[in-house]
Amino acid sequence: MCVHVESIDSISEVNMDFTMTLYLRHYWKDERLAFPSRSNVSRTFDGRLVKKMWVPDVFFVHSKRSFIHDTTMENIMIRVYPDGSILYSVRITVTALCSMDFSSFPLDTQNCSLELESYAYNENDLMLYWKNGNDSLRTDEIVLSQFFIKKFHPSSGLAFYSSTGLSGYLCVCSAFHAFHVSHLRGITTVLTMSTIITGVSSSMPQVSYVKAVDIYLWTSFLFVFLSVIEYAAVNYCSTLEEMRRLKRGKVRGHPYYTWSRERLSLTGYVLRETPLQNPEDPPTEGTRLRRQRSVQENVDLLLSNSYLIDSYSRMAFPLSYLLFNTIYWSMYSS
Repeated sequence: MCVHVESIDSISEVNMDFTMTLYLRHYWKDERLAFPSRSNVSRTFDGRLVKKMWVPDVFFVHSKRSFIHDTTMENIMIRVYPDGSILYSVRITVTALCSMDFSSFPLDTQNCSLELESYAYNENDLMLYWKNGNDSLRTDEIVLSQFFIKKFHPSSGLAFYSSTGLSGYLCVCSAFHAFHVSHLRGITTVLTMSTIITGVSSSMPQVSYVKAVDIYLWTSFLFVFLSVIEYAAVNYCSTLEEMRRLKRGKVRGHPYYTWSRERLSLTGYVLRETPLQNPEDPPTEGTRLRRQRSVQENVDLLLSNSYLIDSYSRMAFPLSYLLFNTIYWSMYSS
């Protein structure tokens, strides 16, 4: 027999099946249908002759549904040669089961097979084989929107390749860009990542294992969420620092203090005081001993200089996400 694949109509990850339209051609020899002919010309009949002659009872294994096209007539053709050789061709659309493993999704490769067997006969009565070997399976140029077709093979079935995930990467980069501009973008990216995760989950089947896309999207969501938490922490520390200065009652213009302005996103400008050494005080002679700061003093220093959190985050967040992507893609790409 031979198969000519006309199109792959759909591939459903949720239902774990695929739908394709194909031409199924059977070849066999029935000497009872031989007829004399001087010109050795074959005779062609339509589907009405099928019910009056023997044809192979081939069916599709793991088929969910299938039908023979009947516009404008049944797409069935029978060609009989003078020596009794028969060509039986039928145009079918079939939806078959495809067991998929999404543990490496979206860097996965799925093998979907379409098996044909005889329903009533065993291999001693009816033997199916490819008429022309690997050339027995032919395809038109097929392009799918969400999959790349790697190859067709008459013995191993079909192989499909799926890819996704770029949108989550762009959302995280947009959230990191909020360190340099308005932090409102970080809040927007949290909502965007939530929408992406919801959309991917609804388009995938509910499986008992963790998919690779889940690891990537949830880790990306964690980075975006932490960027928003970082902004809230900086805003809180800046507000707390300003309240402490107001309580100390510092008077502007004091000879031992100078005032500098520091920009704070979304809150305007806050005054930041910097003590200066009195020029009349003599320098201290001898060896200076610096006492190591305690954890509480380091925390107080960080709270009083909240701009340091932003400075460190601008380096730590992108480098950490770059490290995660390097490990992730090296693991799943192989």
